[in-house]
Amino acid sequence: MALLIIPITCFGSTLVTSQPCQTPDDFVAATSPGHIMIGGLFAIHEKMLPSEDYPRRPEIQKCVGFEISIFLQTLAMIHSIEMINNSTLLSGVKLGYEIYDTCTEVTVAMAATLRFLSKRNCSREIVEFKCDYSSYMPRVKAVIGAGYSEITMAVSRMLNLQLMPQVSYESTAEILSDKIRFPSFLRTVPSDFYQTKAMAHLIQKSGWNWIGIIATDDDYGRLALNTFAVQTAANNVCIAFKEVLPAFLSDDTIEIRINETLEKIIAEAQVNVIVVFLRQFHVFNLFTKAIERNINKIWIASDNWSMATKITTIPNVKRIGKVVGFTFRRGNMSSFHSFLQNLHMFPRDNNKPLNEYAMLLSACAHVKDSDLSQCISSHSRGTLAYTANKDIERNFSLRNDFLWDYTEPGPVHSIQLAVLALGYAIRDLCQARDCQNPNAFQPWEQIRSKCSKECSPGQMKKTTRSQHICCYECVDCPENHYSNQTDMDHCLLCNNETHWAPVRSTRCFEKEVEYLNWNDSLAILLLALSLLGIILVLAIGIIFTRNLNTPIVKSSGGLLVCYVILLCHLLNFASTGFFIGEPQDFTCKTRQTVFGVSFTLCISCILMKSLKILLAFSFDPKLQNFLKCLYKPIPIIFTCTGIQVVICTIWLIFAAPAVEENVSLPRVIILECEEGSVLAFGTMLGYIAILAFICFIFAFKGRKLPEHYNEAKFITFGMLIYFIAWITFIPIYATTFGIYLPAVEIIVILISNYGILCCTFFPKCYIILCKQEANTKSAFLKMIYSYSSHTASSLAISHVSLDSTNSNITTTNPSSSGKSAAWQESKDLQAQAFAHICRENAISVPKILPRKRISSI
Repeated sequence: MALLIIPITCFGSTLVTSQPCQTPDDFVAATSPGHIMIGGLFAIHEKMLPSEDYPRRPEIQKCVGFEISIFLQTLAMIHSIEMINNSTLLSGVKLGYEIYDTCTEVTVAMAATLRFLSKRNCSREIVEFKCDYSSYMPRVKAVIGAGYSEITMAVSRMLNLQLMPQVSYESTAEILSDKIRFPSFLRTVPSDFYQTKAMAHLIQKSGWNWIGIIATDDDYGRLALNTFAVQTAANNVCIAFKEVLPAFLSDDTIEIRINETLEKIIAEAQVNVIVVFLRQFHVFNLFTKAIERNINKIWIASDNWSMATKITTIPNVKRIGKVVGFTFRRGNMSSFHSFLQNLHMFPRDNNKPLNEYAMLLSACAHVKDSDLSQCISSHSRGTLAYTANKDIERNFSLRNDFLWDYTEPGPVHSIQLAVLALGYAIRDLCQARDCQNPNAFQPWEQIRSKCSKECSPGQMKKTTRSQHICCYECVDCPENHYSNQTDMDHCLLCNNETHWAPVRSTRCFEKEVEYLNWNDSLAILLLALSLLGIILVLAIGIIFTRNLNTPIVKSSGGLLVCYVILLCHLLNFASTGFFIGEPQDFTCKTRQTVFGVSFTLCISCILMKSLKILLAFSFDPKLQNFLKCLYKPIPIIFTCTGIQVVICTIWLIFAAPAVEENVSLPRVIILECEEGSVLAFGTMLGYIAILAFICFIFAFKGRKLPEHYNEAKFITFGMLIYFIAWITFIPIYATTFGIYLPAVEIIVILISNYGILCCTFFPKCYIILCKQEANTKSAFLKMIYSYSSHTASSLAISHVSLDSTNSNITTTNPSSSGKSAAWQESKDLQAQAFAHICRENAISVPKILPRKRISSI
């Protein structure tokens, strides 16, 4: 294995203004020992002071321009590590830290990274070159930082060599999401893709379509500018100008470029909205000069400076115009506030930034709070060497709230998340290892560790009550939702119309298409009942055909009427087959039409039979005359049936039933016939009900006719069965759902059909088959004569009573002539009824009866 040893040294400098480090330990900004060391990279100073116009020797120079906001970020990391050490998260294991000041320079950050990668417990600071770093043990286990994307990318490429985890709290460049180029990079903030998308959306919604852009000339600025340009083009927003400033303050041309940018803004007077992707010190200088030139615009701020206190403290900053910014999520800052309140008590032995801040605070003791930040930033460390400790302690307590006022909640929260994420990763690794031994695990093993366990496919992340977005629970995807990747933020919804998914599903399943199948047990039972009904209809037809000339068959209206009724019953039974099987447009249209027309024809024929019976045995002359005029069998049957045909035809033309997919159930698609028009369906059934009700009234009036030939009584029962069945059908049909909805109508059709069939034909078949002695002409005449005599006698007595009542009005003695007249009238009516029934049965009527009383129907 090849081995390359790179010594890390710092060279001395003869320049008075520079105080380069003499040993590697001098290069460390802040450190604290621990079982597991965490590295940190923060740009605590604005820039590195160059020794000449350009470097002539490879040495690290002095950094100037103390940044309060970045110093606070350093304190946030220290505080978060101390919080973990004081908690039970890593019981018995202490986290240490080693923090470096990058001075906003890639070169300095690279030097710090070399220190991170150097071999642990080595007498010299060396970085070994190996082909496989799986067992290599560097001095730190992970790195937090850097804040700026340009520096982060350079550091990440070095850390990738050992797959050391790097968690950034502020680097938002979209390219860093590329796991191929940056496999060990992680961050606690979203990429610029979402920020630029939000900016473009804000501009588009505000009605601005002519804007300018200012960005830095580095990876962050160029990538943000390009991404934003794509977003604005998609939202029909035009860019008037794009200005690029040098990325680092150490660049001598930065002042020139800022002046040129301001000249461009003034020249483009129509541009009132400017998007700014700059760092805080760029914005500070830009706004300071813009205020001098009275430039007033709307500025769209990126997350880098939108909440920067340094910008809000610029004198007369309100004259710059309006600033609309985007920032990150905030967290609970109460513990950090308490930490800052007691910062003067925190040890400063191994914390150079804290010592420098204390000395700067003492040097600027005479400055008021509003100018304190500028005073601190302007001083160099070389002028602070002789400040007394007594003054430092006093100024710390007097300026207690100064740091809190400059705290930016977004970055501080992101740093807290980064530290906590590493803490949970280490906890997971240390559950089966002794992490008090620094060699317990290699850095690359943490990349597979998380604050929470990985959510498997079929689950999604659910944020817990913790303020940390990296800590979550895994919950199962609900029904009709799925997730097909690990650690998905939310489950994806299946297309409810065609697909479904069970709980904790990794994919969607196609819904099964269901309908009342021929193989269904209920369908088989109903088909068997329908087939039985058809067999009964055929059997009755055969029985009636073989007994064509008997009184029972003739009294039923003859073979033609019976055949028509039986045919209707046959069609009704057969129509149930259209309700079973996969629905088709043809079957949907046919089943209701066949049932409606055939059932109407059946009821119409029975209605005529009821009317005929009532006419034959009615002894009221006025009612009989009315019934004679009404009784027109063929026209009435055709008219009643024709009305139903018209109803069904209109229904089929304007709102025909059709196949519909019912997708409301979670796991299946139900193929069903949608009736097209509930009104038309109700009209068809209502019309049948009206005919049945009229038939019921006529049959009810004739229910006391001769026992063996009394159709009216059984027709009444048949109609009652029909009404009970269909009245029950309405609420059941309205509340039933699913594949068995057609079965409800089949059952009602069978009940009503069987009821009418049995009540109409079974009594007659019973007489034909079991009481053949009652199915003779002599028995028929005897029964009719007996019934007529009984009825006439009852009618005579009724008339006598009526005449007696009327006579009492004029005389108290009734005459015998009244009784004789009543008797004669009853005899005439008896003869009339008897003649009609006998004519129906082709029997010779005795000539003793007066022919003038015989009438035909």
